[in-house]
Amino acid sequence: MKKVFCNLFGHHYSVSKKVTLHIKEYKCIHCGKEVTTDVSGNLSTLTPELQDINKTLETIYQKRHRAAEHAA
Repeated sequence: MKKVFCNLFGHHYSVSKKVTLHIKEYKCIHCGKEVTTDVSGNLSTLTPELQDINKTLETIYQKRHRAAEHAA
């Protein structure tokens, strides 16, 4: 039934994870479909490959932020 709702009205995404300031992962509150922002800022289906990329980006982003905070 929830997939029918999304087929008729479209997905209703909410942020499930903030990877960086510009890259986030989203999940549909109705059907559970997961997407992420790509390099162009568009939503792409969250594949295992994109999950790995996001994890790597998040790690690099956090390390740089910690280094910048300690330097200030």
